[in-house]
Amino acid sequence: MIENNSDILEKLVHINRITKVVKGGRRFGFSALVVVGNRNGKIGIAHAKAKQVPDAIKKANDLARRNLIQIPLREGRTIHHDIYGKDGAGKIKLRAAPKGTGIIAGGPVRAVCEVLGIKDIVAKSLGTANPHNVIRACMKALKKQTSPKQISNIRNKKISEIIEKRG
Repeated sequence: MIENNSDILEKLVHINRITKVVKGGRRFGFSALVVVGNRNGKIGIAHAKAKQVPDAIKKANDLARRNLIQIPLREGRTIHHDIYGKDGAGKIKLRAAPKGTGIIAGGPVRAVCEVLGIKDIVAKSLGTANPHNVIRACMKALKKQTSPKQISNIRNKKISEIIEKRG
């Protein structure tokens, strides 16, 4: 976990060692999977490879910072509604949770929630445990989410009309 002066939190999710067998022996390379976010709804994910671990992490961080996207949050602490995401064999269920619940999620999903600024959520990863697929499924799920503001624009109604019907 590294923090930079630009108020963006960087979290390393996974490092993988790659071996290439050549005439003289083995050549090692490393790949890094990183999530970055501003803890206020902006998030980016990236995967980068290099010959050394620090170089791979730095490349991934730079890539992730360039690909930041905005995710709507309810009260700045949870998601608006329950969502399901799937990418490859990675499947994930994200459920909105009441205040004080905390982040109930495993490895890669926990990192995503922390850098995104989600404080209360219940998440379940189904299928694969591969961090790449789980994170991509999580991002797909978060992008599918709609906020009351977006729904009010689509239906040409006031936000208060949509929120009051919430159970």
